[in-house]
Amino acid sequence: MTLQQEIVGNAMQMAVVNLQPGQTVYCEAGKFLFKTVNVTMETRLSGPGGGRQQGGGGGAGGGMGGMLRQAMGTAMQAGQRALAGESLAFQYFNAQGGEGTVGFAGVLPGEMRALELDGTRAWFAEKDAFVAAESTVDFGIAFQGGRTGMSGGEGFILEKFTGHGTVIIAGAGNFIDLNPADFGGRIEVDTGCVVAFEEGIQYGVQRVGGLNRQGLMNAVFGGEGLSLATLEGNGRVILQSLTIESLANALKKAQGGDKQGPTGGLFSTHAG
Repeated sequence: MTLQQEIVGNAMQMAVVNLQPGQTVYCEAGKFLFKTVNVTMETRLSGPGGGRQQGGGGGAGGGMGGMLRQAMGTAMQAGQRALAGESLAFQYFNAQGGEGTVGFAGVLPGEMRALELDGTRAWFAEKDAFVAAESTVDFGIAFQGGRTGMSGGEGFILEKFTGHGTVIIAGAGNFIDLNPADFGGRIEVDTGCVVAFEEGIQYGVQRVGGLNRQGLMNAVFGGEGLSLATLEGNGRVILQSLTIESLANALKKAQGGDKQGPTGGLFSTHAG
Protein backbone atom coordinates (compact mmCIF):
# COMPACT_ATOMS: atom_id res chain seq x y z
CA MET A 1 0.00 0.00 0.00
CA THR A 2 1.59 3.28 -1.15
CA LEU A 3 1.96 5.94 1.50
CA GLN A 4 -0.25 8.91 0.68
CA GLN A 5 1.68 12.08 1.41
CA GLU A 6 1.86 15.67 0.24
CA ILE A 7 4.70 18.13 0.73
CA VAL A 8 3.35 21.65 1.26
CA GLY A 9 4.80 25.09 1.95
CA ASN A 10 7.65 27.10 0.48
CA ALA A 11 10.47 28.42 2.65
CA MET A 12 9.82 25.87 5.42
CA GLN A 13 8.06 22.85 4.00
CA MET A 14 6.11 20.16 5.82
CA ALA A 15 4.91 16.70 4.88
CA VAL A 16 1.24 15.84 5.48
CA VAL A 17 0.71 12.06 5.55
CA ASN A 18 -2.67 10.33 5.25
CA LEU A 19 -2.46 7.03 7.09
CA GLN A 20 -4.73 4.11 6.20
CA PRO A 21 -5.65 1.54 8.87
CA GLY A 22 -2.79 -0.92 9.14
CA GLN A 23 -0.15 1.53 7.92
CA THR A 24 2.63 2.66 10.24
CA VAL A 25 4.90 5.65 9.77
CA TYR A 26 7.77 6.60 12.04
CA CYS A 27 9.85 9.75 12.48
CA GLU A 28 12.92 10.89 14.32
CA ALA A 29 12.08 12.50 17.65
CA GLY A 30 11.55 16.23 17.14
CA LYS A 31 10.20 16.04 13.57
CA PHE A 32 6.51 15.55 14.49
CA LEU A 33 4.13 18.51 14.01
CA PHE A 34 0.49 17.45 14.41
CA LYS A 35 -1.94 14.52 14.12
CA THR A 36 -5.63 13.74 14.14
CA VAL A 37 -7.01 12.28 17.37
CA ASN A 38 -7.43 8.77 15.92
CA VAL A 39 -3.69 8.47 15.25
CA THR A 40 -1.79 6.82 18.09
CA MET A 41 1.79 7.80 18.91
CA GLU A 42 4.35 5.50 20.52
CA THR A 43 8.00 6.28 21.28
CA ARG A 44 10.56 3.49 20.99
CA LEU A 45 14.34 3.18 21.06
CA SER A 46 14.32 0.57 18.30
CA GLY A 47 13.98 1.14 14.60
CA PRO A 48 11.54 -0.82 12.40
CA GLY A 49 11.90 -4.52 13.12
CA GLY A 50 14.22 -3.84 16.07
CA GLY A 51 11.61 -4.81 18.62
CA ARG A 52 10.36 -7.95 16.84
CA GLN A 53 11.43 -11.47 17.69
CA GLN A 54 13.28 -13.30 14.93
CA GLY A 55 12.20 -16.82 14.02
CA GLY A 56 10.64 -18.02 17.27
CA GLY A 57 8.17 -15.33 18.32
CA GLY A 58 7.61 -14.60 21.96
CA GLY A 59 6.82 -18.15 23.04
CA ALA A 60 8.90 -20.67 24.87
CA GLY A 61 11.12 -21.15 21.83
CA GLY A 62 12.37 -17.60 22.16
CA GLY A 63 12.81 -17.62 25.91
CA MET A 64 15.23 -15.42 27.78
CA GLY A 65 17.84 -15.81 25.06
CA GLY A 66 15.53 -14.28 22.48
CA MET A 67 14.60 -11.44 24.81
CA LEU A 68 18.28 -10.78 25.54
CA ARG A 69 19.16 -10.71 21.82
CA GLN A 70 16.28 -8.34 21.22
CA ALA A 71 17.41 -6.02 24.03
CA MET A 72 21.01 -6.09 22.83
CA GLY A 73 19.92 -5.31 19.27
CA THR A 74 17.90 -2.32 20.47
CA ALA A 75 20.81 -1.07 22.59
CA MET A 76 23.21 -1.38 19.64
CA GLN A 77 20.82 0.55 17.38
CA ALA A 78 20.42 3.33 19.94
CA GLY A 79 24.16 3.44 20.65
CA GLN A 80 25.01 3.69 16.97
CA ARG A 81 22.58 6.58 16.50
CA ALA A 82 23.95 8.33 19.60
CA LEU A 83 27.51 7.97 18.27
CA ALA A 84 26.34 9.54 15.00
CA GLY A 85 24.71 12.45 16.83
CA GLU A 86 21.18 11.31 15.88
CA SER A 87 18.09 11.11 18.05
CA LEU A 88 18.01 8.11 20.39
CA ALA A 89 14.31 7.45 19.86
CA PHE A 90 11.75 7.10 17.08
CA GLN A 91 8.06 7.98 17.24
CA TYR A 92 5.60 5.58 15.57
CA PHE A 93 2.15 6.54 14.32
CA ASN A 94 -0.85 4.32 13.53
CA ALA A 95 -4.40 5.23 12.45
CA GLN A 96 -7.22 3.61 14.44
CA GLY A 97 -10.78 3.12 13.17
CA GLY A 98 -10.28 4.84 9.82
CA GLU A 99 -7.97 7.14 7.91
CA GLY A 100 -5.80 9.50 9.95
CA THR A 101 -3.50 12.43 9.25
CA VAL A 102 -0.08 13.27 10.68
CA GLY A 103 2.33 16.10 9.83
CA PHE A 104 6.13 16.25 9.93
CA ALA A 105 8.83 18.84 9.18
CA GLY A 106 12.58 19.29 9.19
CA VAL A 107 14.47 21.65 11.48
CA LEU A 108 15.92 24.14 8.95
CA PRO A 109 14.34 26.48 6.38
CA GLY A 110 14.34 24.52 3.18
CA GLU A 111 12.81 21.81 1.03
CA MET A 112 11.60 18.28 1.67
CA ARG A 113 11.60 15.30 -0.68
CA ALA A 114 9.78 11.95 -0.69
CA LEU A 115 11.96 9.10 -1.96
CA GLU A 116 10.42 5.81 -3.12
CA LEU A 117 12.48 2.71 -2.34
CA ASP A 118 11.80 -0.45 -4.36
CA GLY A 119 14.28 -2.71 -2.58
CA THR A 120 16.90 -2.64 -5.35
CA ARG A 121 18.91 0.41 -4.25
CA ALA A 122 19.60 1.98 -0.89
CA TRP A 123 19.71 5.74 -0.37
CA PHE A 124 22.29 7.62 1.69
CA ALA A 125 21.68 11.04 3.27
CA GLU A 126 23.48 13.59 5.39
CA LYS A 127 23.03 13.61 9.14
CA ASP A 128 19.65 14.96 10.31
CA ALA A 129 18.14 14.73 6.80
CA PHE A 130 15.72 11.97 7.85
CA VAL A 131 12.22 13.14 8.72
CA ALA A 132 9.83 10.18 8.47
CA ALA A 133 9.31 6.86 6.70
CA GLU A 134 7.01 3.89 6.38
CA SER A 135 7.73 1.03 8.76
CA THR A 136 8.79 -1.05 5.72
CA VAL A 137 11.83 1.25 5.33
CA ASP A 138 14.84 0.47 7.54
CA PHE A 139 16.92 3.32 8.96
CA GLY A 140 20.62 2.73 9.55
CA ILE A 141 23.92 4.57 10.00
CA ALA A 142 26.77 4.29 7.48
CA PHE A 143 30.27 5.31 8.52
CA GLN A 144 32.47 6.52 5.67
CA GLY A 145 35.59 6.08 7.79
CA GLY A 146 39.24 6.57 6.89
CA ARG A 147 40.56 9.56 5.00
CA THR A 148 37.26 10.25 3.24
CA GLY A 149 35.34 10.65 6.46
CA MET A 150 37.92 12.62 8.36
CA SER A 151 38.42 15.02 5.46
CA GLY A 152 34.80 15.27 4.52
CA GLY A 153 33.32 16.79 7.65
CA GLU A 154 29.58 16.27 7.09
CA GLY A 155 30.29 13.16 5.03
CA PHE A 156 31.86 11.14 7.85
CA ILE A 157 28.53 9.76 9.05
CA LEU A 158 25.61 9.14 6.72
CA GLU A 159 22.06 7.94 7.18
CA LYS A 160 21.19 4.82 5.17
CA PHE A 161 17.70 3.78 4.04
CA THR A 162 16.89 0.31 2.73
CA GLY A 163 13.76 -1.76 2.11
CA HIS A 164 10.52 -0.85 0.34
CA GLY A 165 8.33 2.21 0.69
CA THR A 166 8.47 5.96 1.17
CA VAL A 167 11.11 7.88 3.11
CA ILE A 168 10.88 11.66 3.57
CA ILE A 169 14.03 13.76 3.91
CA ALA A 170 14.64 17.47 4.45
CA GLY A 171 17.47 19.90 3.77
CA ALA A 172 18.33 23.60 3.78
CA GLY A 173 17.54 26.08 1.04
CA ASN A 174 16.47 24.75 -2.36
CA PHE A 175 17.17 21.33 -3.84
CA ILE A 176 18.66 20.47 -7.20
CA ASP A 177 18.66 16.94 -8.66
CA LEU A 178 21.72 15.88 -10.65
CA ASN A 179 23.18 12.74 -12.18
CA PRO A 180 26.99 12.75 -12.41
CA ALA A 181 26.66 10.68 -15.59
CA ASP A 182 25.21 13.76 -17.30
CA PHE A 183 28.37 15.73 -16.45
CA GLY A 184 31.09 13.36 -17.56
CA GLY A 185 30.55 10.93 -14.68
CA ARG A 186 31.85 13.11 -11.83
CA ILE A 187 30.87 16.29 -10.00
CA GLU A 188 32.63 18.20 -7.21
CA VAL A 189 30.63 20.05 -4.57
CA ASP A 190 30.97 21.76 -1.20
CA THR A 191 30.84 19.00 1.40
CA GLY A 192 27.93 20.73 3.13
CA CYS A 193 25.78 20.78 -0.04
CA VAL A 194 25.23 17.03 -0.28
CA VAL A 195 21.74 16.02 0.90
CA ALA A 196 21.30 12.49 -0.45
CA PHE A 197 22.39 10.08 -3.18
CA GLU A 198 21.50 6.63 -4.46
CA GLU A 199 23.51 3.51 -3.82
CA GLY A 200 25.97 3.08 -6.68
CA ILE A 201 27.19 6.66 -6.47
CA GLN A 202 30.77 6.77 -5.22
CA TYR A 203 31.26 9.42 -2.55
CA GLY A 204 34.73 10.75 -1.82
CA VAL A 205 36.68 13.81 -0.72
CA GLN A 206 39.58 15.50 -2.49
CA ARG A 207 41.91 18.37 -1.64
CA VAL A 208 41.11 21.73 -3.24
CA GLY A 209 44.10 22.19 -5.54
CA GLY A 210 47.65 21.12 -4.90
CA LEU A 211 50.12 22.24 -2.27
CA ASN A 212 51.10 25.24 -4.35
CA ARG A 213 50.32 28.95 -4.39
CA GLN A 214 46.91 28.60 -6.06
CA GLY A 215 45.97 25.63 -3.91
CA LEU A 216 46.74 27.59 -0.76
CA MET A 217 44.80 30.58 -2.11
CA ASN A 218 41.77 28.34 -2.68
CA ALA A 219 41.99 26.88 0.82
CA VAL A 220 42.67 30.12 2.70
CA PHE A 221 40.57 32.65 0.80
CA GLY A 222 38.08 30.55 -1.16
CA GLY A 223 35.73 29.71 1.70
CA GLU A 224 35.87 25.94 1.07
CA GLY A 225 38.75 24.98 3.34
CA LEU A 226 40.97 22.19 2.05
CA SER A 227 38.41 19.72 0.69
CA LEU A 228 35.58 19.20 -1.78
CA ALA A 229 33.18 16.27 -1.96
CA THR A 230 33.26 14.17 -5.13
CA LEU A 231 30.30 12.19 -6.47
CA GLU A 232 30.87 9.70 -9.27
CA GLY A 233 28.72 7.23 -11.16
CA ASN A 234 25.24 6.93 -12.62
CA GLY A 235 22.40 7.71 -10.24
CA ARG A 236 20.40 10.40 -8.53
CA VAL A 237 22.10 13.01 -6.36
CA ILE A 238 20.27 15.70 -4.37
CA LEU A 239 22.15 18.87 -3.42
CA GLN A 240 21.05 21.82 -1.29
CA SER A 241 21.68 25.51 -1.90
CA LEU A 242 22.22 26.41 1.76
CA THR A 243 24.78 24.81 4.06
CA ILE A 244 24.39 24.63 7.81
CA GLU A 245 27.79 26.29 8.19
CA SER A 246 26.85 29.28 6.04
CA LEU A 247 23.53 29.65 7.88
CA ALA A 248 25.29 29.54 11.25
CA ASN A 249 27.85 32.14 10.13
CA ALA A 250 25.09 34.44 8.82
CA LEU A 251 23.27 34.24 12.16
CA LYS A 252 26.47 34.94 14.11
CA LYS A 253 27.21 37.91 11.89
CA ALA A 254 23.70 39.30 12.39
CA GLN A 255 24.21 39.01 16.16
CA GLY A 256 27.51 40.87 15.99
CA GLY A 257 29.62 37.76 16.56
CA ASP A 258 30.95 37.06 13.09
CA LYS A 259 33.25 34.04 13.23
CA GLN A 260 33.86 33.88 9.50
CA GLY A 261 36.78 36.27 9.54
CA PRO A 262 37.79 38.53 6.66
CA THR A 263 38.90 35.70 4.39
CA GLY A 264 36.71 32.66 5.10
CA GLY A 265 38.30 29.31 4.31
CA LEU A 266 40.81 28.13 6.89
CA PHE A 267 40.32 31.29 8.94
CA SER A 268 36.71 30.37 9.74
CA THR A 269 36.04 29.22 13.28
CA HIS A 270 33.00 27.30 14.42
CA ALA A 271 31.39 26.90 17.79
CA GLY A 272 30.94 23.37 19.04
